[in-house]
Amino acid sequence: MKNLQEATERICEIKGGLVALDALIPALLEALPQTAHADLRRLFEAHAEAARTALLHAPISEHAIAAFERDVRRTNAVLDGIGSGSMPPQRAAVEAVLLTTTRVRTFDGLRAMTNASGFFFQRDERLYLVTSLHVLRDEASCHFPGRIEVELHDDAHDLTRCTSLSILLYRNGMPGWRQGGDSAGPVDVAVVEINREALPASCVLRAFTPAHLPLAGAEIEVGSSLAIVGFPLGFHDTVHHLPVVRQAAVASAFGIRFQGQGQFLTDARTHRGSSGAPVLLRDAGASAAGGDELPWKLLGVHSMRMDMSHRDLLRDESLGLNCAWYADILLALTEPAQAGIAA
Repeated sequence: MKNLQEATERICEIKGGLVALDALIPALLEALPQTAHADLRRLFEAHAEAARTALLHAPISEHAIAAFERDVRRTNAVLDGIGSGSMPPQRAAVEAVLLTTTRVRTFDGLRAMTNASGFFFQRDERLYLVTSLHVLRDEASCHFPGRIEVELHDDAHDLTRCTSLSILLYRNGMPGWRQGGDSAGPVDVAVVEINREALPASCVLRAFTPAHLPLAGAEIEVGSSLAIVGFPLGFHDTVHHLPVVRQAAVASAFGIRFQGQGQFLTDARTHRGSSGAPVLLRDAGASAAGGDELPWKLLGVHSMRMDMSHRDLLRDESLGLNCAWYADILLALTEPAQAGIAA
């Protein structure tokens, strides 16, 4: 390879070829007559063992061997399913809530800028990425990225398979996101509509819907246990590309606008990079019914840490409180007449 860019392009070509093979192999197996399945299984095992022997005696990375063994197991599972007349049922590899949230990286051209969090929200047939407005534009810190990248899983049962989706933030000089405000001023929440045609065919994600928003007047007690799912300081499971969860609690009267703004407080240890994370309350009713794979209520969108400006930095610890904007702002931001698609 002449340079790093050519090497990167070659890696992308190889990944694309592997995805094509993943689509081709099951199709070929299903097209074979039933009488050939036993012979195919026997021949595959023999060839796999020969390849395994060659790999174990070659100067090759352990990662390559692990990938080989994983794909052998997957192919055997396909063969077993076809031989029995139906594909074997597979259990989800991870809780669905961890597939609702994605790492958001901002860029100025090719220059990486910041890490943040975001989550998916679906209304009717439209899919949106939700994050904090200051992730996309923040005049106070002179933060003006031109595009973002989000990570998407390619396989529900092999979470190591992941790809990135690049989203331009401006079209013809106009912002490609929607933001809102209220009587108190701007709300630090933004949504970007995602063109489903731009998603990989094998994309695996989960999205909250309006049904996950708490009903008006819902009684949520101060001190209720919450979960904030995100990427603090960009930290996450880099092998399986999954977020981490911080425990939190409702720290102000829920349903009342804290200091007159459309937000409430949470008590949690958070860091930069968590901006845009969903603030969730376990839905006991949905859990008991067992019918919803996302038994959570979406209460808010985490924005930033709150502190006292006149705190004595030597004698007083940080308050450990955070601002979360009420999630019902998403109903206004995803009105069909206001939707704009980003690709």
